[in-house]
Amino acid sequence: MKKKVFILMLLCVFALSSGAHTKDITLSSEKNVCDSMHIVLLGDSNTWLGGDDCTSKRGWNTWFAQCFKHATCVSYARSGATWTNTPRTTKNLKENVGRISDNNVIYNQVCRLIAACRNKLQPTPQLIIVAAGTNDAWFENKRPQAFSIKNVAQLKTLATNSLPDMPRVFPLSLAASVQYDCLLLKKHFPKTRIILFTPLQTTAVSEAKINQTGDIIENVGRRLNLDVVRQDKVCCVKRAEELQHFTNTYDGTHTNEQGAQKNGVILANAVTELLKANS
Repeated sequence: MKKKVFILMLLCVFALSSGAHTKDITLSSEKNVCDSMHIVLLGDSNTWLGGDDCTSKRGWNTWFAQCFKHATCVSYARSGATWTNTPRTTKNLKENVGRISDNNVIYNQVCRLIAACRNKLQPTPQLIIVAAGTNDAWFENKRPQAFSIKNVAQLKTLATNSLPDMPRVFPLSLAASVQYDCLLLKKHFPKTRIILFTPLQTTAVSEAKINQTGDIIENVGRRLNLDVVRQDKVCCVKRAEELQHFTNTYDGTHTNEQGAQKNGVILANAVTELLKANS
């Protein structure tokens, strides 16, 4: 059964009106579906801002983590990361350059997670969230084939169980890169829930380009029977507002503490609803 993509507009209204940036988040005494979970986050700079241990207040993941009595919440995100690979991408578990590069891709975050679990440095996650796509849209000149596949029906069907851990030829489109990385996660973590977050709105890229990027990620997610949260639709960062005055970001793209807290609450509610609906 196809899983629904939740467009939870009411949650956005709640977070924007609640003054979340001035109040501490209080954990409910009621048990949450995310309680006691081992949670792993992959992504780009807006997730990286929260730190590997999800404690820095400029990252949404810090506030997200505070909404649950989780077992662990660990981020493998890297600033500058893209879904999309290049012809020079290779497996690299160590690079951390903080900017766009051939090896700063979600694939290598997946590989780091697999290695950490294999070496008993990371508990097997019950939930994996991948929040990326901004840099694929922003730095299209660095990923010229990112949008070469716009219709996911054009993607070649891949068998999860026989998928190689490193492709002979790396996929070069956004759609194919998302598909490969998600299937690799499904191969190594078959019992784990995977949720994709599409990119936030940003002043660096037109709303139309972010929407196109989100559509591709969402459609690949649907194809793979994964849940998707459209951050460009539900989160507090609005391009038009940030162009007038930085409100929930400090530069039009990256959240300030206020924006991070609002988004963390919105996304915690969205994930909770998704897990409840499909539990």
